[in-house]
Amino acid sequence: MIAIGPAMASQPAWLKAATIIVGTFILEDVATVLSAIAARAGEVSIPLALGALYFGVAVGDLGLYGLGAAGARWPYLRRFLTLPKRERTQDWFSTNVIRIVAISRFVPGARLPLYTACGFFHAPFLRFALTAVLATLVWTTCLFLLAMRVGGWLLAHQGGWRWAGLAGFVLCIVVVGHLIARLQTVSK
Repeated sequence: MIAIGPAMASQPAWLKAATIIVGTFILEDVATVLSAIAARAGEVSIPLALGALYFGVAVGDLGLYGLGAAGARWPYLRRFLTLPKRERTQDWFSTNVIRIVAISRFVPGARLPLYTACGFFHAPFLRFALTAVLATLVWTTCLFLLAMRVGGWLLAHQGGWRWAGLAGFVLCIVVVGHLIARLQTVSK
């Protein structure tokens, strides 16, 4: 959600949904938080916001799998992928695809390398897709509800400073995600 305010409220539902979906491809957690705040402010309906979020995140996850699968076919693309170094990796990914997808949904910074690796090592697509969709439903709903609560409080109690509070909240979500991702790469 780029803008929250009267201009957004007057937009057609399809444009609101498209904006949310595109936002998930850029920064899905930020898109989730901003969509929740927009829903709390009455700018977008909750079902529309959640539906667009679920769709955008799931399509993005399936796209990462597809990117990994394409990297397995084309060596030129392979050099852009971050893949784990492990013997018997294909068997390991096939055996543990549900666990990998479910856990990485909740660990910032883990989805890109692990979802592309699932595609690269040909983890079973149906198990990958079903787990990705279910984990998305849980994670996105939890983050959305948290953001609605915090965003609603900021909108109701911060007066003229509410936009600074909302910006700080969004920035906090981004920074925490990046810090956790950085800690993961340092600890490897």
